[in-house]
Amino acid sequence: MTTTSTDDRFALVDTWILDHTDELSEWRRHIHANPELARQEFATTAFVVQKLEAAGLSPKLLPGGTGLTCDIGPSGPRVALRADMDALPLQEFTGASYSSTVPGVSHACGHDAHTTVLLGTALALASLPDLPFGVRLIFQPAEEVMPGGALDVVAAGGLDGVSKIFALHCDPRLEVGKVGVRVGAITSAADTVELRLDSPGGHTSRPHLTADLVHALGTVITGLPGMLSRRIDPRTSTVMVWGAVVAGQAPNAIPQTGMLTGTVRTGDHETWALLEPLVTEIVAGLLAPTGVRFELNYRRGVPPVVNGPEVTRTFENAIRRLGQTALADTPQSGGGEDFSWYLEDIPGAMARLGVWSGSGPQLDIHQPTFDLDERALAVGVKVLTGIALDPH
Repeated sequence: MTTTSTDDRFALVDTWILDHTDELSEWRRHIHANPELARQEFATTAFVVQKLEAAGLSPKLLPGGTGLTCDIGPSGPRVALRADMDALPLQEFTGASYSSTVPGVSHACGHDAHTTVLLGTALALASLPDLPFGVRLIFQPAEEVMPGGALDVVAAGGLDGVSKIFALHCDPRLEVGKVGVRVGAITSAADTVELRLDSPGGHTSRPHLTADLVHALGTVITGLPGMLSRRIDPRTSTVMVWGAVVAGQAPNAIPQTGMLTGTVRTGDHETWALLEPLVTEIVAGLLAPTGVRFELNYRRGVPPVVNGPEVTRTFENAIRRLGQTALADTPQSGGGEDFSWYLEDIPGAMARLGVWSGSGPQLDIHQPTFDLDERALAVGVKVLTGIALDPH
């Protein structure tokens, strides 16, 4: 029995990409025009299943009915490749011919591209006469909600038999043809803080006869971020920012209730474990002299994505196949990514796929005008197939 050489496999994949570039664009535009929110990705899942089955593959739906896994190649320890499928509750304003047809929902984070790249990777690998290593494709639902659909995949056994895992994420700050990677934290843990305050209320002319709720709010608004910056090593990239404050209506009345909500983010896994008790301690200390009662709801989100050295080298080797200038550095993001849950169990790495055309504004993800240069789709397929064919 003859086997195909690694060089021949790469050549066959390159030919497949050239022959199917237009299809990659068509798939992405179909998914983009028909976005679905977290755990509602039924049509997107069916679209991917149809393409995989037509290529002779055997996808398996996740128990929730959205998302799927699919194994390719020989049995034994597998390398996993993951893409997320869900869209955002955000109205699109790109004006593109393939704009979202669903009011208030759009693929403003590039998950349409992620799904397309992994689907292209699957079909390119399926076209080869043989594969040297086993591969598991993970089309994951619900990345955009906390704590994330990655936990659904893990609970369903999606990592069973998997030795390492990789993913790409669109980056509009990088030009098409470049892929950014780094050793260490590439995203941050993202937790939510909700603080509800309660006071008897009263007249603003007599704050000494009650508990001044608005003053207490202000104390926490400035005090908590400030105290965290003094209690935590600044090298951990930990930041606390308030997003909303609600209290009162009349200028001469001290309100009875108020609420603060915000996020705490860190790039350090050990610090993430310490944040909840530390925030609780600081809030209690700040409010103790005010006489205001409070209820703190601290919701842990996702850990940071921390790329290990060995798996990062695997990514770098695959990226170098694109050319000498393809490999780029990338800074740590303050955003959260539930890909991190996989890394609680096995080694893995995430890289940034350049999607900026090289001219015009660099629109950020999660903006209603976000779009991408579709040449990035072929680049992504090349990188992920490179990992699958040489995961060492």
